[in-house]
Amino acid sequence: MFQGFDALPESLRTVARSRPQHVHPTPSSPAQALVDCGVYVDGRRMPGKYAYTDAVREVRERELEGEQAFVWIGLHEPNHHQMQDVADVFGLHPLAVEDAVHAHQRPKLERYDETLVLVLKTVNYVPHDSVVLAREIVETGEIMIFVGDDFVITVRHGEHGGLSDVRNRMDADPQHLRLGPYAVMHAIADYVVDHYLAVTSLIETDIDSIEEVAFAPGSKLDVEPIYLLKREVLELRRCVNPLSAAFQRMQTENKDLISKEVRRYLRDVADHQTEAAEQIASYDDMLNSLIQAALARVGMQQNMDMRKISAWAGIIAVPTMIAGIYGMNFHFMPELDPGGVTRR
Repeated sequence: MFQGFDALPESLRTVARSRPQHVHPTPSSPAQALVDCGVYVDGRRMPGKYAYTDAVREVRERELEGEQAFVWIGLHEPNHHQMQDVADVFGLHPLAVEDAVHAHQRPKLERYDETLVLVLKTVNYVPHDSVVLAREIVETGEIMIFVGDDFVITVRHGEHGGLSDVRNRMDADPQHLRLGPYAVMHAIADYVVDHYLAVTSLIETDIDSIEEVAFAPGSKLDVEPIYLLKREVLELRRCVNPLSAAFQRMQTENKDLISKEVRRYLRDVADHQTEAAEQIASYDDMLNSLIQAALARVGMQQNMDMRKISAWAGIIAVPTMIAGIYGMNFHFMPELDPGGVTRR
């Protein structure tokens, strides 16, 4: 819950008394981390663009009138001062604030009193002409979601993983929005996990292309791209696998915060996460097999080289032996002098 308008710092209360801001902040600007701020009442987004302090006041007034309202604030790579201002308004725990600023957190679900914090890793497939020439295939980012009774705060790190598509989809689905802030958390988790499946499908295409090279007659297979893919698959595993515990906790430990309907939606997301985790595990096994095949091919090639060297050594040995014998300093040359060997 909000701590109220009186809990705002004096500088923010001055801003809050002004009209809603009509200039949309630039996400990439280092001086401004606010990407979007929307007020939702009874499943519909209120028109206009708000500074988050104005949104606090708007939601507070709506709640006093008995309406169901919440605010959704999106931040992109906030610094400590910007994040602390938001934390002061919404009563966020200092440990969660520190995590939101520094990022690089493991996917997890944490609870601070009546606030849930979900950390998601975003993934993006880097297009490339050939996996053999690629230096990076998957890049990662992070989204931290703070969810309370009447607020959602998303903190995003990385240049990909923007949530504009999620906002547009939610704005077009008032029925789902009426489920409250945790419906937004579900929508974001669903979006991120679906992207896991899309990226794993593209990774599978890369593995197939390497398999074609590995088992083509006469082809030369470099182990380096296989190790690159294995590294990227490991990165995917670190993003996907820890979420299973987070989704499990949503179903068992936080029933007082998450409604039964939203938990039903989250179970579907958990199924997709499990599917992505299983695909990643199978890709890791395939890459291990490819590495073994590549090493076996290298061993076979070395054996063939040794056979060639041995054959040439045998061919060269005969004239070398003859040259060695006849190159000796005989007083009477054998074969040229009938008594060359026995004559004293």
